[in-house]
Amino acid sequence: MEFIIIPILLCFVLSLLLTPIVKKFSIKIGAIDKPDERKVHKRIMPRMGGLAIIISFIIGCLVFIPNPLQIWPILAGAVIIGITGLLDDMYSLAPRTKLLGQIIAATIPVLFGVQIDFITLPNGEMIHFGWLAIPLTILWIVAIINAINLIDGLDGLAAGVSSIAVITISILALTLGHPLTVLMGIILLGSILGFLVFNFYPAKIFMGDTGSLFLGYMISVLSVIGLTKSAAIFSLIIPIIILAVPIMDTTFAIIRRIVQKKPLSAPDKFHLHHCLIRLGFTHRQSVIIIYLLSGIFSLAAILFTRATIWGASILIVLLLILVELIVEVTGLISVNYRPLLNLIGPKKNQDEK
Repeated sequence: MEFIIIPILLCFVLSLLLTPIVKKFSIKIGAIDKPDERKVHKRIMPRMGGLAIIISFIIGCLVFIPNPLQIWPILAGAVIIGITGLLDDMYSLAPRTKLLGQIIAATIPVLFGVQIDFITLPNGEMIHFGWLAIPLTILWIVAIINAINLIDGLDGLAAGVSSIAVITISILALTLGHPLTVLMGIILLGSILGFLVFNFYPAKIFMGDTGSLFLGYMISVLSVIGLTKSAAIFSLIIPIIILAVPIMDTTFAIIRRIVQKKPLSAPDKFHLHHCLIRLGFTHRQSVIIIYLLSGIFSLAAILFTRATIWGASILIVLLLILVELIVEVTGLISVNYRPLLNLIGPKKNQDEK
């Protein structure tokens, strides 16, 4: 138990102490988030809180990882993604510059062996990717970085969803015999929770891109080294299920922008958290609902690893139905998109009483 309790407590306390210092620093250098018509908050907020998570995590790794040199490519990528987020919080980088920073950060650990080498088919056969493992893993890391970045729209949302994902990855890594992933996971979890004390609604500081890019990077890397190296059935699907909420939000954001013929980097107010608020839920209720959804998908991922082929297939079908219902109920694509709900009963005209 000490293996888990001491690292998580130390990193929690360290992050807890660092966050107020980072808050003052953010205000001093002008790294602040001003409210506008797209954003939910109504007052100026310091937005570089992710720096506390990064510092706490790196210190935790140096203290608790027996040989920190074995993870230097991961830490090097973490520093680069942290600097990218920091610069974006300070100067609002152009989307292409931001993407370049993400690709560089992802490339470093990938070139040193953090790769999705294969997938396992239901019949137990493995398909090895060979050299394609490099671009595929870089794509995975960059995709998850942006998924976490896009879901960071309400107080405590990205931090809470990331915490649930990290807990799930750590539990599964423990069962699969990946102690390094577990140790890095609990160090990261402690660092996030210490920050979340100041970030949960009503937030006193935002994590900014400094935090959301870093969390997306670390979660994607941990999922690769802890989950995809297993020969378990559908090993690549497990991290996708765990991260279903941010992946779903990002996927439908891309679909919306393509349909509306807008640039992929164009911001809008139709993300999952925005849709929940439009349905009448409060800020806090919307965050808790998304936490619950993340928890459901995480539980499904754990069940998935224990299921037979038929059980896993049924579970995937049920999860796809759940995703479809979430999309239709929230209006994630459009308020008029409701094929499944229309089978249950047509939408009533608003003029009807």
